[in-house]
Amino acid sequence: MSWLAPNTFVTFYRGIPLPVLSGLFAETGRPAVTAGESSGWAWVTHDAYPARTGLRAGDFSRDITGYRYAHLAARPAALETVFLASTPACECPRGHGYLVPHCAEHPFQFAYSRGGFEQTYFNLGRRRESRRGGGMADLLVRELLNAGIVGRDTPGYDADPGFNADGAHTVRVIADHFGLPSPPLRVRP
Repeated sequence: MSWLAPNTFVTFYRGIPLPVLSGLFAETGRPAVTAGESSGWAWVTHDAYPARTGLRAGDFSRDITGYRYAHLAARPAALETVFLASTPACECPRGHGYLVPHCAEHPFQFAYSRGGFEQTYFNLGRRRESRRGGGMADLLVRELLNAGIVGRDTPGYDADPGFNADGAHTVRVIADHFGLPSPPLRVRP
């Protein structure tokens, strides 16, 4: 994904102040590489690696919206997260099913969480968005249909097999849907 350096996670949070969020990530063994806030969202980016505590980044982005961290927010019911990963989609034998956990190195490339639960999650690009999971699996379906990314009629994919191969079109749909700011991107040497 050209929008983020390879092997990087970015997590957007609404409802928790940035200093608290950065501290929580540091406590879990995932210190932020970059952090910021804009348009009501705070974000942190960090390298994609297993945390010292064993807590996976995607799991933490879900868990922080639950009751355990509710006391940190002014409006606990409004806690929500959007997690994006530029790691490759999981090719592990278990990673092909959208309702089974992926390996620690390859979490779902997109997950939206509220109330301590992943509301929807899927991988990006190469028609992977059609294999969605979560309690609200169709949260973004109208936008994905309109963009020709999912559905019976996918003109982008039909005209060009390389269409959305890196998931960039899907990321734009996600960013527009949630009103996400653009985090500063870090260029790797």
